[in-house]
Amino acid sequence: MGADGIAISSDGERLWYCPLISRRWYSVATSALRDRTLSGDDVAATIVDEGDKGGGADGLESDDQGRIYATNWEHNAITRRQPTGEVQTLVHDERLLWPDTMSIATDGYLYVTANQLHRQDTYQNGDDLRAYPYSLFRFAIDAGPVLLR
Repeated sequence: MGADGIAISSDGERLWYCPLISRRWYSVATSALRDRTLSGDDVAATIVDEGDKGGGADGLESDDQGRIYATNWEHNAITRRQPTGEVQTLVHDERLLWPDTMSIATDGYLYVTANQLHRQDTYQNGDDLRAYPYSLFRFAIDAGPVLLR
């Protein structure tokens, strides 16, 4: 699978993305993406390899404090990258079965779904191992959403 996680930096200057089956994440200049006169090579020249994100991720999110969040389906966790580049485990829980879509709300919580992708029959020799209903989790964080104007 190709790029699956995507998030905008708190200042709107970088678009972060990551492949699903990779431990790396990247960013690209949003100014280059908006400039239709640039060639693909010119846009690619603004890509930065942001390093190891600590595991496979299916979702990215950003907060108004300059931090980037990644789901971590390998470890049933959510990680957070500080502006310094340090990656921390924000939460780990065995119930976070393939965490996916995230959203930070103005109430100061990070919301995340556990989609159980790996438990679908396609990946389990025809047996559907998903447990219903699906779960939605929320975690208090000391930040709000990125609100670009």
